[in-house]
Amino acid sequence: MSLAAPVARTPRPLHRPRKVAPRYLFSCALSLLGNSVAGVALPLVLLATTGDALAAGTLALICAAPQFLIGLVGGALIDRFNRRNVSVISDILSAASVALLPVVDAVWGLSFGWFVALGLVGAVGDIPSMTARDALVPAVCERDGRSLQKFMGLTQSLDSLMVIVGPALAAFLMGSVGAVNALWFTAAMSLAAALTTLTLPRAIGRIGGKDVADESEAATAAGPGEHGIVGRAWDALRSGARVLFAGDALLRSSMLISFGIVMIMGSFQGLVLPVHFTAAGTPELLGYVLSAMSAGMLASSLCYAALASKLRRRTWFVLSLAGMALGILGLGLLPSFPLLALSALLLGLAAGPLSALLGFFIFDRIPAEMRGSALGTQNSLTLAAAPVAVFATSLAVEAWGAGAAALGLAACWFAATLWALSSRSLSSLDDEAAEAVAEASAHTPAVSAVAAPASTHASVPGPLAQPAPEMPRPCNTELS
Repeated sequence: MSLAAPVARTPRPLHRPRKVAPRYLFSCALSLLGNSVAGVALPLVLLATTGDALAAGTLALICAAPQFLIGLVGGALIDRFNRRNVSVISDILSAASVALLPVVDAVWGLSFGWFVALGLVGAVGDIPSMTARDALVPAVCERDGRSLQKFMGLTQSLDSLMVIVGPALAAFLMGSVGAVNALWFTAAMSLAAALTTLTLPRAIGRIGGKDVADESEAATAAGPGEHGIVGRAWDALRSGARVLFAGDALLRSSMLISFGIVMIMGSFQGLVLPVHFTAAGTPELLGYVLSAMSAGMLASSLCYAALASKLRRRTWFVLSLAGMALGILGLGLLPSFPLLALSALLLGLAAGPLSALLGFFIFDRIPAEMRGSALGTQNSLTLAAAPVAVFATSLAVEAWGAGAAALGLAACWFAATLWALSSRSLSSLDDEAAEAVAEASAHTPAVSAVAAPASTHASVPGPLAQPAPEMPRPCNTELS
C-alpha cells in the first residue's frame, strides 16, 4: 500500500486589491443626486424669497468672482495635496453649507444677504470637491484596468440616471416637506458622498506617485512666486489656461462648446424654466421636465457606450448637435407642458453622445500632472461664465419676458451649433483621436493603456453630466 504524494497547491495571494471604481461611482452618484434635488429646489426658493427674477440673476453675478477665485485656489491645492482627501473635506464643507439654509430659515428667515453669504461658504466646498473628483477619474481607471473612454460612457449613464431620479424626487420632497426642507436631503447626500470617498485607497489621490509629504517638500523648495494663496492661484490660472487654450485646437474647441452648453442650459434650467412654471402656478412641473431630459440622456449614453465604435466620432458629433438644436428650439418656444417635456426628452437623447465625446477629449488631452490646475481653471471659468449668462438672461426676462428670453437663448445655441459644425479643429475628430492615442502611447504608457479606445462633470464628465450651474450651492444649482 502506497500513499499518494500530496498535490501541490498554488498559494493564494495574501491580499487581492478591491476594485475602487464602484465606490467612486457610488460617491459621484450620491453627490449628483443631492445636487439635482438642490438644482430644482434652490431657484424656486430664491424666487419665492425675493419674488424677482432679476434678483436671481444679480445673486449669481455677485457670487461669480469669489467662485472664480475659489476654483483657482482649489485647482492649485489639488495639484499639491492628496486629491481624495481634498474631495472628502470639500464635501463635508458643502454639506454643512446646505444644511445651514433650512436652519437659517427656521431661526431668522432667509433673505437675499443670507443667500449670498451661504452661497460663498458653499462654493468653498463645492468647487474644490468637483475638481478633485474629476481629477481622480484617470487614477481610478488605471488602478482597475478600465478604458477611460468606456468609463466615461458609464459615468455619463449613471449620472443621467441620478438626474432622472433627482428632479422627480425634488418635486415629491417639495410637495411633502417644502422646498427649503428638501435641502436637508442634499446635505445628507453630500455627507454620504464624503464618507464613501473616504473608503477609497489613499494612493489614488496622490499626484505622480508622490504623497502629501513629498508635495510639501516640493512646495517648500519652490520659488517665491509659488508661495501663498494668491501666488498659487495665479500660477494655477496661467498653467491651466495654457493647457486648455494655448496649444491644442481640439481641446480649446471642446472647452468652448462646453462653456456654451453650460451658459445656455444653465440659463434655461436656473432662470427661464423656473420663472415660466412659477408664473403658471405649477412650479413642481419643473422637476418632471428635467427628469425627461435626463431620461433621454440615460438612453442615449447607454446607446453610445454600446455602439460608439459603429459610427465615426464626427458622425456622432454632427447627429448630437443637430438633435440638440431641435430640442432647444422646442424649449425656446415654451409650449404646453407635454410638448415642453417632449422637447426636453429630445434634447437629452441628442446630448448624451456629445457630452461623452467632449469629456473624453478633455481628459485625454490634459497631462496628468496638470489635471488639477487645468480642471480647476475650467470649473472656475464655467462657474464665472454661467452666472454672467444667468444675469444677462434675467435682464432680458425683466425687459421682454420669459418667452423672448427663451427664444434668444435658442438663437444663441443655433449660432454655437453653426460655429461647431464649421470649425476646422472639429472636422476630423477621428484623426485627432488617433494622434492623441499615439502620442499618449509614446510618452505616457500607463495613461494611454487606460485611455485607449471606447467623459463626462468634466467632463471632465461632459458638460451635461451634472446639473447646470446657474449659481453654486446655494448661489448656484448638470443638468444631466
